[in-house]
Amino acid sequence: MRLSQDQIDTYREEGFLQLDGVFEPSETALLRAEAHAILARNRQEVVREKDGRTARTAFAAHTYNEAYRRLGRHPRLIEPAMQLVDGPVYIHQFKINAKAAFDGDVWQWHQDYGTWARDDLMPEPRALNVALFLEPVSACNGPLLFIPRSHREGKLEAGHDLDTTSYPLWTLDKETVRRLAAAGGVIAPTGPAGTVLLFHCNLVHASPGNISPWDRTIVYISACHTANHIRRFQRPEWIAHRDFTAIECLADDCLADLAHEAAAE
Repeated sequence: MRLSQDQIDTYREEGFLQLDGVFEPSETALLRAEAHAILARNRQEVVREKDGRTARTAFAAHTYNEAYRRLGRHPRLIEPAMQLVDGPVYIHQFKINAKAAFDGDVWQWHQDYGTWARDDLMPEPRALNVALFLEPVSACNGPLLFIPRSHREGKLEAGHDLDTTSYPLWTLDKETVRRLAAAGGVIAPTGPAGTVLLFHCNLVHASPGNISPWDRTIVYISACHTANHIRRFQRPEWIAHRDFTAIECLADDCLADLAHEAAAE
């Protein structure tokens, strides 16, 4: 799947692009079922909330789950990523963020590149996130919050928050967020399952806690240009991957085929 020039221009201007109806209900149903099964497992890659029981995020599912292995090489996600970073990409990070009903905690205001540069020594912000909604995302169930055009600010000063949530993050201070929001506003992209968001690794974003009765599960593929691979390997490989091989896309129906096989069983 290739983006139009207008779509590329929107991404470069705003720092993000929303694509509706990218995946079919049967495809998202398969991924959703697999995600909830993964999040229920007792694996090192599954990070819990501070309550010690609620799943917060699951890393590296593409390395041990067939549906997510295929998703990580799906042309509807990888081809647009290649267009936006102008070349071949590898998966720097792969995660399923749970944001569970009633108990899903916040993700503080941050830039992803801020963490990748400080923790992993990624040289430049030649990377982006590709996010796929597995459930409907509404104003009620902890949607992502974006500050449009904030990616133009470059890498901002940040503090290492080790206390607010169960997952450490390089976060922005309140004055910086106020300044950026005064200039660009804040938006909350919403949509049904199957929606895709592409957003720049320097785009400032966050998400509130989910106190609604509805889960909000989103898969994130952090795609980085192969020449821009990380130089530091202090974090576990299942968090910051070390295979810098360019992704070769599978056929467009690779996930649909698996969904049909699962439905026939």
